[in-house]
Amino acid sequence: MRNGLFCLRVTVGNSIQGVIVMATILIVEDDAKISRLLKEHIEKYGHRAVITEDFSQVLQQFQRVAPDLVLMDVNLPKYDGFYWCRQIRSISTCPILFISAREGKMDQVMALENGADDYITKPFHYEVVMAKINSSLRRAYGAYAKPAERVVKVQDLALYPERLQLSFRDQKTSLTHKETILLEALMENPMRVVSRDQLLERLWSDHHFIDDNALNVYVARVRKKLGELGVACAIETVRGVGYMLKCTWGENP
Repeated sequence: MRNGLFCLRVTVGNSIQGVIVMATILIVEDDAKISRLLKEHIEKYGHRAVITEDFSQVLQQFQRVAPDLVLMDVNLPKYDGFYWCRQIRSISTCPILFISAREGKMDQVMALENGADDYITKPFHYEVVMAKINSSLRRAYGAYAKPAERVVKVQDLALYPERLQLSFRDQKTSLTHKETILLEALMENPMRVVSRDQLLERLWSDHHFIDDNALNVYVARVRKKLGELGVACAIETVRGVGYMLKCTWGENP
């Protein structure tokens, strides 16, 4: 199960594809007839559909329902769909598909620039809408979804291994591959000693042929990078054993 969706993995030919079994769709459309028909088609395909009725509380409803995808009209009472799209984008990356009678190119450009994933013009075929819904769900959660980026955090200190980047509050610094591996091992075990052998094993699989001083060099480099961010004395040497990350910049976890 991912983000509230139930996913089934099936084999097609020689490949494995993710098929979305059930998703929650929020319909933000002020035409009651269109909303009802969309809901019927969505539920016919095994998904759950929720219709917005209070158009001054769209963001609040989004937070309550926690949908996997939003269908959004442009022309809405009080605030338009572009406004609500921006509000949702400030807290979520879930797919947002616009459905609108406005066919102008600038309307479509504005929708995409405000955070939409697709734009469907009215009148539309409900089968096309369903195909776009399922396609967006597959891209966001299924077979074509990008894996979420790993982040290792200890309070305000955040390590992004795939980026080789370390951040502390509003500051960032780049790391080498080895520095990232070393710091990740320490950040995964804050306030606990990580032995020299464990660190050597992670840095060099065949560490028996590595000069013991090499680890000291990388520890010194990581300490320097932490110092550049204003994090001082965070890596403590435990003589004869290894190293420990101490949260010198705030309360202990």
